[in-house]
Amino acid sequence: MKMPRDMDAAQLIKALQRVGYRVVRRSGSHIRLQCDEPPHSVTIPNHSPLRIGTLSAILGDVASKMGTTREALLKVLLS
Repeated sequence: MKMPRDMDAAQLIKALQRVGYRVVRRSGSHIRLQCDEPPHSVTIPNHSPLRIGTLSAILGDVASKMGTTREALLKVLLS
């Protein structure tokens, strides 16, 4: 599945909240999300749109912690 080119931080946060992440703090233009199972945290820059490399790195990190592929995670997040 192709990476979305127009996803902003708010959309990504909302999508990650559907798979178990929650906002734990904000610091300047960055938002920290945390998940309990598996234990993991990720920082998302509050940009609109997110750079494709930044989005790819965040999704890759989340996918590896969830034990899935980036493409499978994208399908879940975008559905």
